[in-house]
Formats: sequence, structure tokens, C-alpha cells
Amino acid sequence: MVMQTNPPDWRGQLRKNDRKTRWVIAVFIGLYVLVGLLVDCFVYNRMYGMRPEIVLQLIFSFRIIPYATLIMGGIAALSLLITYTFYDRLMLLGTEYVEVTRENARSMEEQQLYNVVEEMKVAAGLAYMPKVYIIEADYMNAFASGYSEKSAMVAITRGLIMKLDRAELQAVMAHELSHIRHHDIKLTLTVAVLSNLMLMVVDLLFYSVLYTPRNDNEERRDNRLLIVILVLRYVLPLLTVLLTLFMSRTRELMADSGCVELTRNNEPLARALMKISDDHSENADYYANEYTNTPHENVRRAAYIFDPVSAGLDAASASSSLFSTHPSLEERLNALGYKRKN
Repeated sequence: MVMQTNPPDWRGQLRKNDRKTRWVIAVFIGLYVLVGLLVDCFVYNRMYGMRPEIVLQLIFSFRIIPYATLIMGGIAALSLLITYTFYDRLMLLGTEYVEVTRENARSMEEQQLYNVVEEMKVAAGLAYMPKVYIIEADYMNAFASGYSEKSAMVAITRGLIMKLDRAELQAVMAHELSHIRHHDIKLTLTVAVLSNLMLMVVDLLFYSVLYTPRNDNEERRDNRLLIVILVLRYVLPLLTVLLTLFMSRTRELMADSGCVELTRNNEPLARALMKISDDHSENADYYANEYTNTPHENVRRAAYIFDPVSAGLDAASASSSLFSTHPSLEERLNALGYKRKN
């Protein structure tokens, strides 16, 4: 079934995603600075008995040096550098994977995968061939990542390669290369990696304050600051969720639409999405265990073509679609103009 539709405004989406990426970077730098200010307040409170509001007043009047704030600003810059330098290793962290090239393809399936990506790269008008990785996992999923078209990569699980036919595989790769063309990959990478790094930093601050021994006088002085840190410890994860949703679920619908534009057919992607969803439902217990035992899946979740939470693999998160990073399967099929056949 060929879908007749207007091409998506991917150039407008590109500009929008670039603006969102800059906003996300600014917010995370601001959060790092906020944590640094809290540490400075904590240190000056413990060392000199200064109330937090006095410390802040002295910092903003340049009468004391906010060492922790400067250090956190440096950590923020370093986090960005690490994110954009080691993006491929960060996104593949915890998985067993192999890079596929034209020269090292070990089987017909791997050669077919490389050929399909190359075909879709030409169809999408991309100037650079993305790196191609296969993740050795049985569940069916795929994602694209990178900070630019030149640095882009696509990763696909072995399970997906083995269970899709060529047309469906081509549709999935067209979807992922649409993310590259729309600059979704930079936004997703920035949010996923920086949010997890931020939570690690806040956890370190939280436990250092919690387990630092204090005498009675210090305990009274630290109470307000400890409350602020406790609040931050539980509010920041919610903020990172909101920033993840800031990426907007429409990015998946845009990539689906981009796939149809590139392949001139809506049926292969619809079939692929239904196969992936049905496969996750049929193997829910096994895949739940596999996802859980693969470290750093939370970094990849928003980038996947299929959110495993939507298949009920995480009952707590699946209880509401409000916090889903992806549209529902039915929503995506409706947007594709495809109806399930009974």
C-alpha cells in the first residue's frame, strides 16, 4: 500500500532541533552551576558557619571565589567534550557489538545491512556514510546517534536483522537516517548522556553530605542546605524526564514520515513496527531480563526506534503514556495511513 502524503518539512525540523539542542545545553550548564553553588554554600557553611544566603551574596559580589561553582562549570564543559568525542562508545556502552564495513562483512545478512544503509544514505542525500554497528542482542531494536551528519552512526540488533525481510530492514534504516537528516541524533545524544551524567554528580553530592560526620552545632547549621540537596536529589530526575520529553514524540512521527518519503512506501515500516511490537510482547519476560542485564539502557531508550517500556517491560514506567518517549504503535500506524489487517 503506497501512501500519498506531502513530504515532511525536515528542514524546518532541523532548525527546530538545533534550537532545542542549544536550549538543552544551556539548561544543563545552568544545573551544573546550581549544584556548584550549593556545594560552595555547604563548604563555607561548614568551614566558617556562614549562612547560605550570605555565601551567595558574597559570591555574586565577587568577594569570595566560588571554587566549587567553577569546578562544576569545568565539569559541564568536560561533559560536553566527552559526549561529543566518545558519543559512539557512550551510546553502545554495556553492549557487545561489532562495526560492519563493506570489507569486513562476515555474512550475507551483514553485507545486506551495509548495502541497505548505503542505499538509504544516497536516497536521503547525506554526504557521509554513517558508521554501521550490530549489537549482539536477541531483542529487536535500532537507533541512530552522533552530533552531526559526518559523525553519525546507526546500530541495529542481531535479533532485528534476523527477523525482518529486506524491505522492512530498509524501512527501519530509512527511519534512522531520517533522524540523522533531521538532526534528531544530536538532540537525543545531548539529552540522554548529559542527563545521566548530571544525576551521577548529584548522587555524589547527596551521599557526601549524607555521610559526612557532623557535630551538633554543624548539624543545626547544615539542616537547611541538606533539605535543599535532598529536594534537588529527587527533583532533578523529574527535570531530566521533562527535558527528555522536550525532545518531543513528534520526532518519531517525523522520522516515520521521512522513511515513507525515502522508500515511497508506507507498508514495510508499518510491518516492521508491528513485528517489533509483537516480538517484544511475545518475549516480554525474556527481553525484560535482557534489557535489565544490559548496562546503560537508559541512555539508549529515547534513541531506539521502539521503546521497550511501551511493551510493558517496565511496569512502573508503562503505567502512563505521559512519560513515554515514543508515540504508541497505533498512533504511528495511523500517522502512516496504515490499518492493521485482521
